[in-house]
Amino acid sequence: MVNKISIVVSVFNEEEMLDNFYREISSILECCKWEYEIVFVNDGSSDRSREKLALIADKNMDIKVINFSRNFGHEAAMLAGIEYSIGDGIVCMDADLQHPVQLIPEIIDRFEQGYEVISMVRTKNKSAGLIKNITSELFYKVLNMLSSVQFENNASDFFAISRRAAKVIKLEYREKVRFLRGYVQSIGFKKTAIEYEAKERAAGHSKYNIKKLIAFSINALLGFSNIPLKSAGMCGLVSGVAGLLLMIYTIYSKVVQGTPAGYATIIIVICFMFAILFILIGIIGEYLGIIFMEIKDRPIYIVDNTQNISESDTDLNIKSFPI
Repeated sequence: MVNKISIVVSVFNEEEMLDNFYREISSILECCKWEYEIVFVNDGSSDRSREKLALIADKNMDIKVINFSRNFGHEAAMLAGIEYSIGDGIVCMDADLQHPVQLIPEIIDRFEQGYEVISMVRTKNKSAGLIKNITSELFYKVLNMLSSVQFENNASDFFAISRRAAKVIKLEYREKVRFLRGYVQSIGFKKTAIEYEAKERAAGHSKYNIKKLIAFSINALLGFSNIPLKSAGMCGLVSGVAGLLLMIYTIYSKVVQGTPAGYATIIIVICFMFAILFILIGIIGEYLGIIFMEIKDRPIYIVDNTQNISESDTDLNIKSFPI
């Protein structure tokens, strides 16, 4: 029996890249020893990406297309692609060609060696500036410091999982606020990593702005650690000790020097305490926001239509399956 590899590709306003991407990846997949399918997920693109994907799928029945009713985000698109994939191995990647398609044969080799979770670790990103590279590395250091799960530094949304690992993601990781690459690394099974160097974008521009990156980082940190929430108790302890020392100093100044502590000291202490208080309220607010999103239990994504996909191609019993 010949195995099948599923390539999940998130697409958002990539009309300039789709032809080049399809040409490059199909030339690689045609030479692989596994059969293949490519699952394109159109995440509510406002350009001609939808039309281009339809033309590609018309020419090749191994190309599946999922069109969202609107933009639901990159993570929702990858999750949808995983849910509609039927391969023995699933590779998630972007359509901008920064993720080298030439590594797919090596990924297949790792699957044949028994690995079920393959993290693609980025060693260099030519299109990112110095600040972005530094902040990316710092993000993983902070995440590993706060979380009980240890993540591969600079692991990206380019990863591969087995059918068994994918089933766990489909059925058990149904959060509305997601960190998919974190889920992949935390589910266990036999893991390995492949290093790669991200290429420059051949066309278009990154869809992640500073606002989205900050929100993504906060959700990832809060999703895998409750230490920020517990920091309230530590801050309260430190504030209590500081208040006790200030009280002792004030009494000492009154008894020995005959004058109480100065006005400036009181103002500084009050400002510091209120700053800590508002930071802690903000942290609690972020956790409450995540809980609020989960309680509403709205669909992770909604599919407008599909192409080259039958009902047997996915698990219709998945909770929050799109309408």
